[in-house]
Amino acid sequence: MDYLEQTDSIFFEDTGLDPTLLEKLTRESLQGADDGDLFLEMRHAEMLSFDDGRLRSATYDQSSGFGLRAILGEADAFAHAGELSEAAIRRAASTVQSVASGYSGTMALAPNAGPNRPLYSDRNPLNETAFEKKVALLQEIDAYARDADPRVRQVSASIAGSWQAVQIIRPDGYRAADIRPLVRLNVSVVVEQNGRMETGGSGAGGRFMFDRYLDPRTWQAEVDEALRLAILNLDSVAAPAGEMEIALGAGWPGVMLHEAVGHGLEGDFNRKGTSVFSGKIGEQVAAKGVTVIDDGTMTERRGSISIDDEGTRSAKNILIEDGILRGYMQDRQNARLMGVDPTGNGRRESYAHLPMPRMTNTYMASGELDPEEIVSSMKKGIYAVNFGGGQVDITSGKFVFAASEAYLVENGKIGAPVKGATLIGNGPDAMSKITMVGNDSKLDNGVGTCGKSGQSVPVGVGQPTLKMGGITVGGTEAA
Repeated sequence: MDYLEQTDSIFFEDTGLDPTLLEKLTRESLQGADDGDLFLEMRHAEMLSFDDGRLRSATYDQSSGFGLRAILGEADAFAHAGELSEAAIRRAASTVQSVASGYSGTMALAPNAGPNRPLYSDRNPLNETAFEKKVALLQEIDAYARDADPRVRQVSASIAGSWQAVQIIRPDGYRAADIRPLVRLNVSVVVEQNGRMETGGSGAGGRFMFDRYLDPRTWQAEVDEALRLAILNLDSVAAPAGEMEIALGAGWPGVMLHEAVGHGLEGDFNRKGTSVFSGKIGEQVAAKGVTVIDDGTMTERRGSISIDDEGTRSAKNILIEDGILRGYMQDRQNARLMGVDPTGNGRRESYAHLPMPRMTNTYMASGELDPEEIVSSMKKGIYAVNFGGGQVDITSGKFVFAASEAYLVENGKIGAPVKGATLIGNGPDAMSKITMVGNDSKLDNGVGTCGKSGQSVPVGVGQPTLKMGGITVGGTEAA
Protein backbone atom coordinates (compact mmCIF):
# COMPACT_ATOMS: atom_id res chain seq x y z
CA MET A 1 0.00 0.00 0.00
CA ASP A 2 1.28 3.48 -0.94
CA TYR A 3 0.68 5.77 2.04
CA LEU A 4 2.15 8.76 0.20
CA GLU A 5 -0.28 8.44 -2.67
CA GLN A 6 -3.23 7.94 -0.31
CA THR A 7 -2.36 10.93 1.86
CA ASP A 8 -1.83 13.07 -1.26
CA SER A 9 -5.53 12.52 -1.89
CA ILE A 10 -6.40 13.54 1.68
CA PHE A 11 -4.16 16.58 2.01
CA PHE A 12 -4.06 17.94 -1.55
CA GLU A 13 -6.94 16.73 -3.71
CA ASP A 14 -9.53 17.23 -0.98
CA THR A 15 -8.17 20.60 0.20
CA GLY A 16 -6.88 22.15 -3.03
CA LEU A 17 -3.43 22.62 -1.53
CA ASP A 18 -0.43 22.36 -3.88
CA PRO A 19 2.38 20.10 -2.59
CA THR A 20 4.94 21.96 -4.72
CA LEU A 21 3.91 25.24 -3.12
CA LEU A 22 4.04 23.74 0.39
CA GLU A 23 7.53 22.43 -0.26
CA LYS A 24 8.56 25.92 -1.44
CA LEU A 25 7.06 27.60 1.65
CA THR A 26 8.76 25.04 3.90
CA ARG A 27 12.11 25.60 2.19
CA GLU A 28 11.86 29.39 2.46
CA SER A 29 10.75 29.40 6.10
CA LEU A 30 13.57 27.02 7.11
CA GLN A 31 16.32 28.97 5.35
CA GLY A 32 19.41 28.88 7.58
CA ALA A 33 17.93 26.35 10.02
CA ASP A 34 19.59 23.09 11.07
CA ASP A 35 16.52 20.96 10.40
CA GLY A 36 12.75 21.08 10.29
CA ASP A 37 9.62 20.02 8.47
CA LEU A 38 5.95 20.62 7.74
CA PHE A 39 3.76 18.03 9.47
CA LEU A 40 0.23 17.51 8.08
CA GLU A 41 -2.37 15.54 10.01
CA MET A 42 -5.96 14.32 9.67
CA ARG A 43 -7.51 12.43 12.59
CA HIS A 44 -10.88 10.79 13.25
CA ALA A 45 -11.67 9.53 16.78
CA GLU A 46 -14.67 7.81 18.35
CA MET A 47 -15.55 6.46 21.79
CA LEU A 48 -18.62 4.66 23.11
CA SER A 49 -19.14 4.08 26.84
CA PHE A 50 -21.69 1.67 28.33
CA ASP A 51 -22.46 1.77 32.04
CA ASP A 52 -25.29 0.60 34.33
CA GLY A 53 -27.01 -1.20 31.47
CA ARG A 54 -27.22 1.75 29.12
CA LEU A 55 -25.17 3.70 26.59
CA ARG A 56 -23.79 6.57 28.66
CA SER A 57 -21.88 8.46 26.00
CA ALA A 58 -20.92 8.35 22.36
CA THR A 59 -18.42 10.86 21.00
CA TYR A 60 -16.99 11.46 17.56
CA ASP A 61 -14.31 13.96 16.66
CA GLN A 62 -12.61 14.91 13.41
CA SER A 63 -9.63 17.23 13.37
CA SER A 64 -7.01 18.34 10.91
CA GLY A 65 -4.11 20.74 10.94
CA PHE A 66 -0.41 21.28 10.46
CA GLY A 67 2.73 22.12 12.39
CA LEU A 68 5.69 23.92 10.81
CA ARG A 69 8.99 23.68 12.68
CA ALA A 70 12.50 25.01 12.24
CA ILE A 71 15.26 23.59 14.46
CA LEU A 72 17.84 26.18 15.50
CA GLY A 73 20.50 24.41 17.55
CA GLU A 74 18.74 23.43 20.78
CA ALA A 75 15.79 25.75 20.09
CA ASP A 76 12.72 25.44 17.89
CA ALA A 77 10.68 27.93 15.90
CA PHE A 78 7.22 26.38 15.71
CA ALA A 79 3.83 27.46 14.40
CA HIS A 80 0.68 25.40 13.99
CA ALA A 81 -2.98 25.78 13.11
CA GLY A 82 -6.10 23.64 13.14
CA GLU A 83 -6.87 24.19 9.49
CA LEU A 84 -5.37 23.03 6.22
CA SER A 85 -5.33 26.14 4.05
CA GLU A 86 -2.73 28.00 2.04
CA ALA A 87 -3.39 31.20 3.99
CA ALA A 88 -2.79 29.52 7.35
CA ILE A 89 0.40 27.81 6.17
CA ARG A 90 1.68 31.10 4.69
CA ARG A 91 1.11 32.84 8.03
CA ALA A 92 2.94 30.06 9.85
CA ALA A 93 5.82 30.20 7.35
CA SER A 94 6.15 33.95 7.89
CA THR A 95 6.21 33.49 11.67
CA VAL A 96 8.80 30.69 11.60
CA GLN A 97 10.94 32.59 9.11
CA SER A 98 10.97 35.72 11.29
CA VAL A 99 12.08 33.70 14.34
CA ALA A 100 14.77 31.87 12.36
CA SER A 101 16.02 35.05 10.70
CA GLY A 102 19.70 35.68 11.43
CA TYR A 103 20.43 32.08 12.40
CA SER A 104 23.02 30.42 10.18
CA GLY A 105 23.01 26.64 10.27
CA THR A 106 23.48 23.75 7.89
CA MET A 107 20.37 21.80 6.95
CA ALA A 108 20.58 18.16 8.03
CA LEU A 109 20.24 15.39 5.49
CA ALA A 110 16.81 13.86 4.92
CA PRO A 111 15.78 10.72 6.87
CA ASN A 112 16.77 7.33 5.54
CA ALA A 113 15.04 7.01 2.18
CA GLY A 114 11.86 5.06 1.60
CA PRO A 115 8.98 4.11 3.88
CA ASN A 116 9.06 1.13 6.19
CA ARG A 117 7.07 -1.98 5.36
CA PRO A 118 3.34 -1.64 6.14
CA LEU A 119 2.65 -2.83 9.68
CA TYR A 120 -1.13 -2.43 9.76
CA SER A 121 -4.18 -1.82 7.61
CA ASP A 122 -4.77 1.60 6.05
CA ARG A 123 -8.54 1.24 6.47
CA ASN A 124 -10.52 3.41 8.88
CA PRO A 125 -11.85 1.26 11.76
CA LEU A 126 -14.51 3.87 12.50
CA ASN A 127 -16.08 3.30 9.09
CA GLU A 128 -15.59 -0.47 8.88
CA THR A 129 -18.11 -1.35 11.61
CA ALA A 130 -21.56 0.24 11.83
CA PHE A 131 -22.43 2.27 14.92
CA GLU A 132 -25.35 -0.07 15.68
CA LYS A 133 -23.00 -3.07 15.79
CA LYS A 134 -20.74 -1.30 18.27
CA VAL A 135 -23.68 -0.52 20.56
CA ALA A 136 -24.90 -4.11 20.26
CA LEU A 137 -21.43 -5.35 21.20
CA LEU A 138 -21.46 -3.29 24.40
CA GLN A 139 -24.95 -4.58 25.23
CA GLU A 140 -23.75 -8.17 24.78
CA ILE A 141 -20.76 -7.54 27.02
CA ASP A 142 -23.00 -6.11 29.74
CA ALA A 143 -25.48 -9.00 29.56
CA TYR A 144 -22.77 -11.67 29.46
CA ALA A 145 -20.97 -10.25 32.52
CA ARG A 146 -24.18 -9.98 34.56
CA ASP A 147 -25.23 -13.53 33.68
CA ALA A 148 -21.78 -14.94 34.43
CA ASP A 149 -21.96 -14.54 38.21
CA PRO A 150 -24.73 -13.48 40.62
CA ARG A 151 -22.23 -11.40 42.59
CA VAL A 152 -21.82 -8.89 39.72
CA ARG A 153 -23.24 -5.51 40.73
CA GLN A 154 -21.98 -3.20 38.03
CA VAL A 155 -20.54 -3.52 34.54
CA SER A 156 -18.75 -0.81 32.57
CA ALA A 157 -17.48 -1.26 29.03
CA SER A 158 -16.08 1.03 26.38
CA ILE A 159 -14.73 0.83 22.86
CA ALA A 160 -12.58 3.52 21.32
CA GLY A 161 -11.05 3.91 17.90
CA SER A 162 -9.07 6.39 15.88
CA TRP A 163 -7.67 6.80 12.40
CA GLN A 164 -4.73 9.11 11.76
CA ALA A 165 -3.19 10.12 8.43
CA VAL A 166 0.09 12.07 8.46
CA GLN A 167 2.48 13.43 5.88
CA ILE A 168 5.88 15.04 6.49
CA ILE A 169 7.27 17.52 3.97
CA ARG A 170 10.90 18.60 4.19
CA PRO A 171 12.63 21.58 2.51
CA ASP A 172 14.87 19.22 0.50
CA GLY A 173 11.87 17.63 -1.25
CA TYR A 174 11.71 14.50 0.91
CA ARG A 175 8.15 13.45 1.75
CA ALA A 176 6.96 10.55 3.89
CA ALA A 177 3.53 9.42 5.06
CA ASP A 178 1.73 7.00 7.32
CA ILE A 179 -1.88 5.95 7.97
CA ARG A 180 -2.49 4.59 11.48
CA PRO A 181 -5.61 2.81 12.73
CA LEU A 182 -6.04 2.17 16.46
CA VAL A 183 -8.79 0.47 18.49
CA ARG A 184 -9.27 -0.48 22.11
CA LEU A 185 -11.79 -2.40 24.25
CA ASN A 186 -12.08 -2.04 28.04
CA VAL A 187 -14.26 -3.92 30.53
CA SER A 188 -14.67 -3.33 34.26
CA VAL A 189 -16.90 -5.24 36.71
CA VAL A 190 -17.78 -4.72 40.35
CA VAL A 191 -18.73 -7.73 42.49
CA GLU A 192 -20.14 -7.93 46.00
CA GLN A 193 -19.97 -10.72 48.56
CA ASN A 194 -20.95 -10.48 52.24
CA GLY A 195 -20.90 -6.70 52.06
CA ARG A 196 -17.42 -6.55 50.49
CA MET A 197 -17.16 -4.99 47.05
CA GLU A 198 -14.20 -5.40 44.69
CA THR A 199 -13.39 -4.36 41.13
CA GLY A 200 -11.64 -6.09 38.27
CA GLY A 201 -10.78 -4.79 34.83
CA SER A 202 -9.32 -5.96 31.53
CA GLY A 203 -8.63 -4.44 28.15
CA ALA A 204 -7.01 -5.00 24.80
CA GLY A 205 -6.29 -3.13 21.61
CA GLY A 206 -4.00 -2.56 18.67
CA ARG A 207 -3.71 -1.24 15.14
CA PHE A 208 -6.48 -3.24 13.48
CA MET A 209 -10.23 -3.10 12.83
CA PHE A 210 -13.14 -3.31 15.30
CA ASP A 211 -14.37 -6.54 13.70
CA ARG A 212 -11.85 -8.47 15.78
CA TYR A 213 -13.96 -7.65 18.84
CA LEU A 214 -17.22 -8.77 17.23
CA ASP A 215 -16.01 -12.36 17.67
CA PRO A 216 -17.51 -13.55 21.02
CA ARG A 217 -14.36 -15.53 21.80
CA THR A 218 -12.42 -12.27 21.86
CA TRP A 219 -14.66 -10.03 23.93
CA GLN A 220 -15.78 -12.80 26.27
CA ALA A 221 -12.12 -13.44 27.16
CA GLU A 222 -11.84 -9.81 28.33
CA VAL A 223 -15.03 -10.08 30.40
CA ASP A 224 -13.89 -13.37 31.92
CA GLU A 225 -10.56 -11.82 32.89
CA ALA A 226 -12.17 -8.76 34.48
CA LEU A 227 -14.53 -11.00 36.44
CA ARG A 228 -11.70 -13.32 37.50
CA LEU A 229 -9.75 -10.40 38.96
CA ALA A 230 -12.77 -8.97 40.77
CA ILE A 231 -13.61 -12.33 42.38
CA LEU A 232 -9.95 -12.92 43.21
CA ASN A 233 -9.87 -9.62 45.09
CA LEU A 234 -12.77 -10.77 47.29
CA ASP A 235 -10.35 -13.23 48.91
CA SER A 236 -7.33 -10.92 49.05
CA VAL A 237 -5.47 -10.24 52.27
CA ALA A 238 -3.46 -7.22 53.34
CA ALA A 239 -0.07 -6.98 51.66
CA PRO A 240 3.03 -7.40 53.81
CA ALA A 241 5.55 -4.58 54.12
CA GLY A 242 9.32 -4.74 54.06
CA GLU A 243 12.21 -5.72 51.82
CA MET A 244 11.76 -9.07 50.09
CA GLU A 245 12.11 -11.09 46.92
CA ILE A 246 9.81 -10.10 44.06
CA ALA A 247 8.71 -12.08 41.04
CA LEU A 248 7.07 -10.15 38.21
CA GLY A 249 4.76 -11.75 35.68
CA ALA A 250 5.15 -11.58 31.91
CA GLY A 251 3.49 -8.91 29.77
CA TRP A 252 1.87 -5.84 31.36
CA PRO A 253 4.27 -5.72 34.38
CA GLY A 254 6.72 -4.41 31.76
CA VAL A 255 5.06 -1.05 32.47
CA MET A 256 7.51 -0.80 35.38
CA LEU A 257 10.40 -1.31 32.95
CA HIS A 258 8.86 1.30 30.65
CA GLU A 259 8.60 3.91 33.39
CA ALA A 260 11.60 3.16 35.60
CA VAL A 261 14.09 2.46 32.81
CA GLY A 262 12.61 3.31 29.41
CA HIS A 263 12.13 7.03 29.97
CA GLY A 264 15.67 7.27 31.28
CA LEU A 265 16.90 5.93 27.92
CA GLU A 266 15.25 8.68 25.85
CA GLY A 267 17.80 10.90 24.13
CA ASP A 268 16.71 14.31 25.41
CA PHE A 269 17.12 13.38 29.08
CA ASN A 270 20.59 12.00 28.37
CA ARG A 271 21.72 14.94 26.23
CA LYS A 272 20.77 17.27 29.07
CA GLY A 273 22.42 15.02 31.67
CA THR A 274 19.22 14.62 33.69
CA SER A 275 18.91 10.83 33.35
CA VAL A 276 20.56 8.33 35.67
CA PHE A 277 21.81 6.66 32.46
CA SER A 278 23.56 9.78 31.11
CA GLY A 279 27.10 9.15 29.86
CA LYS A 280 26.98 5.42 30.55
CA ILE A 281 27.09 3.96 27.02
CA GLY A 282 29.13 0.74 27.15
CA GLU A 283 28.74 0.40 30.92
CA GLN A 284 26.98 -2.29 32.94
CA VAL A 285 23.64 -0.74 33.95
CA ALA A 286 21.63 -3.93 34.60
CA ALA A 287 22.25 -7.52 35.60
CA LYS A 288 23.74 -9.89 33.05
CA GLY A 289 21.01 -11.57 31.04
CA VAL A 290 18.93 -8.38 30.87
CA THR A 291 18.32 -7.16 27.30
CA VAL A 292 15.94 -4.24 26.71
CA ILE A 293 14.59 -3.46 23.23
CA ASP A 294 12.40 -0.74 21.74
CA ASP A 295 10.76 -1.99 18.55
CA GLY A 296 8.36 0.10 16.49
CA THR A 297 8.21 -2.44 13.66
CA MET A 298 5.92 -5.08 15.24
CA THR A 299 2.82 -5.91 13.21
CA GLU A 300 -0.47 -4.38 14.44
CA ARG A 301 0.94 -3.51 17.87
CA ARG A 302 -0.38 -0.46 19.70
CA GLY A 303 3.00 1.28 19.84
CA SER A 304 4.05 0.46 16.28
CA ILE A 305 4.64 3.13 13.61
CA SER A 306 5.77 2.60 10.02
CA ILE A 307 7.63 5.90 10.22
CA ASP A 308 8.01 8.29 13.14
CA ASP A 309 6.58 11.80 13.09
CA GLU A 310 9.70 13.20 11.44
CA GLY A 311 9.68 10.74 8.54
CA THR A 312 12.38 8.41 9.88
CA ARG A 313 11.66 4.71 9.46
CA SER A 314 10.83 2.95 12.71
CA ALA A 315 13.35 0.38 13.88
CA LYS A 316 14.17 -2.36 16.34
CA ASN A 317 16.66 -0.70 18.70
CA ILE A 318 18.64 -2.65 21.29
CA LEU A 319 19.03 -0.31 24.25
CA ILE A 320 20.55 -2.63 26.86
CA GLU A 321 22.26 -5.88 25.83
CA ASP A 322 23.16 -8.47 28.45
CA GLY A 323 23.16 -5.67 31.00
CA ILE A 324 25.37 -3.30 28.94
CA LEU A 325 23.94 0.06 27.84
CA ARG A 326 24.18 0.20 24.02
CA GLY A 327 22.28 3.33 23.08
CA TYR A 328 19.42 5.76 23.58
CA MET A 329 16.18 6.42 21.72
CA GLN A 330 16.60 9.46 19.48
CA ASP A 331 14.63 11.94 17.46
CA ARG A 332 16.44 14.00 14.80
CA GLN A 333 17.26 17.02 16.95
CA ASN A 334 18.78 15.13 19.88
CA ALA A 335 20.58 12.70 17.57
CA ARG A 336 22.27 15.57 15.74
CA LEU A 337 23.26 17.31 18.97
CA MET A 338 24.66 14.05 20.38
CA GLY A 339 26.45 13.09 17.15
CA VAL A 340 24.52 9.87 16.53
CA ASP A 341 21.88 8.62 14.10
CA PRO A 342 18.12 9.04 14.66
CA THR A 343 16.45 5.81 15.77
CA GLY A 344 12.89 6.38 14.54
CA ASN A 345 11.61 7.53 17.94
CA GLY A 346 10.61 11.11 17.10
CA ARG A 347 6.94 11.15 18.12
CA ARG A 348 4.33 13.83 18.77
CA GLU A 349 0.77 13.69 20.06
CA SER A 350 -0.60 15.79 17.21
CA TYR A 351 0.19 18.55 14.71
CA ALA A 352 0.00 21.03 17.60
CA HIS A 353 2.98 19.46 19.40
CA LEU A 354 6.71 19.28 18.83
CA PRO A 355 8.26 15.82 18.33
CA MET A 356 10.55 14.43 21.00
CA PRO A 357 12.24 11.09 21.75
CA ARG A 358 9.49 8.66 22.77
CA MET A 359 9.16 4.91 23.19
CA THR A 360 7.17 2.65 20.82
CA ASN A 361 6.98 -1.00 22.01
CA THR A 362 9.54 -1.39 24.80
CA TYR A 363 10.22 -4.77 26.34
CA MET A 364 12.76 -7.06 27.98
CA ALA A 365 13.82 -10.06 25.90
CA SER A 366 13.34 -13.65 27.07
CA GLY A 367 15.89 -15.53 29.11
CA GLU A 368 16.21 -19.29 29.41
CA LEU A 369 14.33 -20.23 32.58
CA ASP A 370 10.90 -21.78 32.98
CA PRO A 371 8.56 -19.33 34.80
CA GLU A 372 7.53 -22.04 37.28
CA GLU A 373 11.18 -22.53 38.19
CA ILE A 374 11.45 -18.83 39.00
CA VAL A 375 8.45 -18.75 41.35
CA SER A 376 9.37 -22.05 43.00
CA SER A 377 12.83 -20.66 43.85
CA MET A 378 11.37 -17.99 46.14
CA LYS A 379 11.61 -18.49 49.87
CA LYS A 380 9.33 -15.63 50.88
CA GLY A 381 8.09 -12.77 48.77
CA ILE A 382 5.50 -11.34 46.42
CA TYR A 383 4.55 -12.54 42.94
CA ALA A 384 3.15 -9.47 41.11
CA VAL A 385 1.24 -10.51 38.00
CA ASN A 386 -0.36 -7.17 37.09
CA PHE A 387 0.17 -3.51 37.87
CA GLY A 388 -2.06 -0.50 38.25
CA GLY A 389 -0.65 3.01 38.47
CA GLY A 390 2.84 4.20 39.31
CA GLN A 391 5.15 7.17 39.56
CA VAL A 392 8.79 7.65 38.50
CA ASP A 393 11.40 10.39 38.95
CA ILE A 394 13.49 10.36 35.74
CA THR A 395 16.41 12.19 37.36
CA SER A 396 16.85 9.81 40.30
CA GLY A 397 15.23 6.72 38.82
CA LYS A 398 13.07 6.26 41.94
CA PHE A 399 9.72 4.57 41.37
CA VAL A 400 6.55 3.53 43.18
CA PHE A 401 4.19 1.02 41.52
CA ALA A 402 0.92 -0.45 42.77
CA ALA A 403 0.23 -4.11 42.03
CA SER A 404 -3.35 -4.83 40.91
CA GLU A 405 -2.86 -8.62 41.05
CA ALA A 406 -0.28 -10.12 43.39
CA TYR A 407 0.19 -13.19 45.57
CA LEU A 408 2.14 -14.21 48.63
CA VAL A 409 4.83 -16.78 47.91
CA GLU A 410 6.42 -18.91 50.62
CA ASN A 411 8.79 -21.82 50.10
CA GLY A 412 8.10 -21.77 46.39
CA LYS A 413 4.32 -22.06 46.78
CA ILE A 414 1.87 -19.41 45.57
CA GLY A 415 -0.46 -18.46 48.39
CA ALA A 416 -3.22 -15.96 49.03
CA PRO A 417 -3.81 -12.95 46.78
CA VAL A 418 -2.77 -9.69 48.38
CA LYS A 419 -4.22 -6.22 48.15
CA GLY A 420 -2.45 -2.89 48.54
CA ALA A 421 1.06 -4.01 47.56
CA THR A 422 3.32 -1.27 46.21
CA LEU A 423 6.83 -1.80 44.92
CA ILE A 424 9.32 0.91 45.84
CA GLY A 425 12.80 1.24 44.42
CA ASN A 426 15.23 2.74 41.94
CA GLY A 427 15.21 1.75 38.26
CA PRO A 428 18.91 1.01 37.68
CA ASP A 429 19.22 -0.56 41.13
CA ALA A 430 16.21 -2.81 40.46
CA MET A 431 17.70 -3.83 37.09
CA SER A 432 20.92 -4.83 38.83
CA LYS A 433 18.96 -7.01 41.28
CA ILE A 434 17.38 -9.20 38.59
CA THR A 435 18.56 -12.72 39.32
CA MET A 436 16.36 -14.88 37.09
CA VAL A 437 14.81 -14.19 33.65
CA GLY A 438 12.06 -16.38 32.18
CA ASN A 439 11.67 -17.67 28.65
CA ASP A 440 8.14 -16.24 28.21
CA SER A 441 8.60 -12.61 27.17
CA LYS A 442 5.44 -11.08 25.74
CA LEU A 443 3.89 -7.67 25.18
CA ASP A 444 0.80 -6.40 26.97
CA ASN A 445 -2.65 -6.73 25.39
CA GLY A 446 -2.54 -3.28 23.81
CA VAL A 447 -3.72 -0.74 26.38
CA GLY A 448 -0.63 1.38 27.11
CA THR A 449 -0.60 5.18 26.82
CA CYS A 450 2.56 7.08 27.69
CA GLY A 451 2.65 10.64 28.97
CA LYS A 452 5.62 12.98 28.68
CA SER A 453 5.81 16.79 28.79
CA GLY A 454 2.04 17.03 28.45
CA GLN A 455 1.87 14.76 25.39
CA SER A 456 0.28 11.31 25.23
CA VAL A 457 1.08 8.61 22.65
CA PRO A 458 0.09 4.93 22.38
CA VAL A 459 2.80 2.46 23.40
CA GLY A 460 3.41 -1.21 24.07
CA VAL A 461 5.21 -2.66 27.10
CA GLY A 462 6.41 -6.16 27.90
CA GLN A 463 8.79 -8.51 29.63
CA PRO A 464 9.21 -12.16 30.64
CA THR A 465 8.62 -13.53 34.13
CA LEU A 466 11.58 -12.43 36.26
CA LYS A 467 12.83 -12.34 39.83
CA MET A 468 14.43 -9.48 41.69
CA GLY A 469 15.97 -9.56 45.14
CA GLY A 470 15.81 -6.93 47.85
CA ILE A 471 12.91 -4.79 46.62
CA THR A 472 10.93 -2.76 49.17
CA VAL A 473 7.23 -3.61 49.35
CA GLY A 474 4.87 -1.09 50.84
CA GLY A 475 1.89 -2.73 52.53
CA THR A 476 -0.20 -2.67 55.66
CA GLU A 477 1.14 -5.80 57.37
CA ALA A 478 4.65 -6.41 58.71
CA ALA A 479 6.59 -8.98 56.66
